[in-house]
Amino acid sequence: MGRVVAAAVYSAGRKVTNISMAEGREWACKPGHFVWIGLEEPNAEELATLQAQFNLHELAIEDALEKHSRPKLETFGDALFIVTYSPVRHEGRLEFIETHIFAGNGYVITCRNGHSKSYALVRQRCEARPLLLEHGEDFVLYALLDFVTENYQPVSEAIHGEIEMLEQSVLSGSLKERDIQHLHSLRRDILRLRRYVSPMVEISEELQRLSFPFIEKNMRPYFRDVQIHVNRQMEDLTSIHDIASQTIEIGMLLESSRQSILQRKLAAWAAILAFPTAVAGIYGMNFQNMPELEWHYGYYVVLGVITVGCTTLYTSFKRAGWL
Repeated sequence: MGRVVAAAVYSAGRKVTNISMAEGREWACKPGHFVWIGLEEPNAEELATLQAQFNLHELAIEDALEKHSRPKLETFGDALFIVTYSPVRHEGRLEFIETHIFAGNGYVITCRNGHSKSYALVRQRCEARPLLLEHGEDFVLYALLDFVTENYQPVSEAIHGEIEMLEQSVLSGSLKERDIQHLHSLRRDILRLRRYVSPMVEISEELQRLSFPFIEKNMRPYFRDVQIHVNRQMEDLTSIHDIASQTIEIGMLLESSRQSILQRKLAAWAAILAFPTAVAGIYGMNFQNMPELEWHYGYYVVLGVITVGCTTLYTSFKRAGWL
C-alpha cells in the first residue's frame, strides 16, 4: 500500500492549501491553479484513482506499473510521462530508485518506488522561489529533473574519492587482488551511472522542443540548463572511468616491473653462483691425468680464480642495475 507524501495546490507562485487525493481534480480544473502530488510506492488501485481523476492515459498507467531499465519520456496527448532514476549508495552497494512523473495541464504527480532522497527538498526550493513557481507545472517539472541530476553528483564524487585512495595504494605498494576487485567493482558502478544518466540528455532536449499548453517557451532555457548539467555529469563520469582503468593498467605495469626486477636479481645471483659451480664441476670429473691436482698451490689458485670471477660478475651486474 502506497502513501501520500505530500499533496498541495498552488496558484500565482504560492501554496494555497494542502489537499486530499479526492480533491485533486477539482482544484486542477480551476484556472490559474495546479496540484502537486507526491506518492511513495503507489499500488494499482491508487494509480487507477489518479487515472480517473486526471484522465491519465491507460498506457501511462501500464508503464507506471512496470519496472524499466532506463529513463524515458513518453507523450500522451497533452500530457507527459517521465521515468527517472535516483542513485543510492549504501555500504558500497549502488542501487537506483525509480520515480515516475505524470505532468499535464493543472497537475504534476510523482510516484517514488523506493527509499531514495526525498523530493520534499524540491518542494521547499520551489516554494521559496514564488516568482519562478508562478510559471506553474513546467517549473516544477524542471525542478524535479534538476534534483534528479544533482543526486548523481555526490555518488560520483564518493566513487572518485575511493578510486583516488586505491590509486595511491597501488602506487605506494604492490597490487593486491582485493584492490583489483574493488577497482573493477567501482568501474562497473560508473558504467551503470552513465547508463542511467545518458538518457536524461535526450529527455531534456525533447522538453525543449515539445509544445504543450503547460510548458512555456520561456522555460526552455531551464531545460537546457538540465541538459548542460547532465552533459557535465557525463564528462565527469567518463573521466572517473578513465582514471579507474588507468589505475588498473598502472598497477599491472608496476607489478610487472617489480616481477621483472626480482627475476633479474635471481638471474644475476644464479649466474654468479654458476661460476664456482662450473669450476668445482670441472675438478670433480675424477680424471687421473689432471696435473694441477698435485700442484702445491693449485687449491689456492682455484679459490682465487673463483673469487675474482664472482667479484667481476657481481660488479658487472651491479653496474647494469640487476643487483
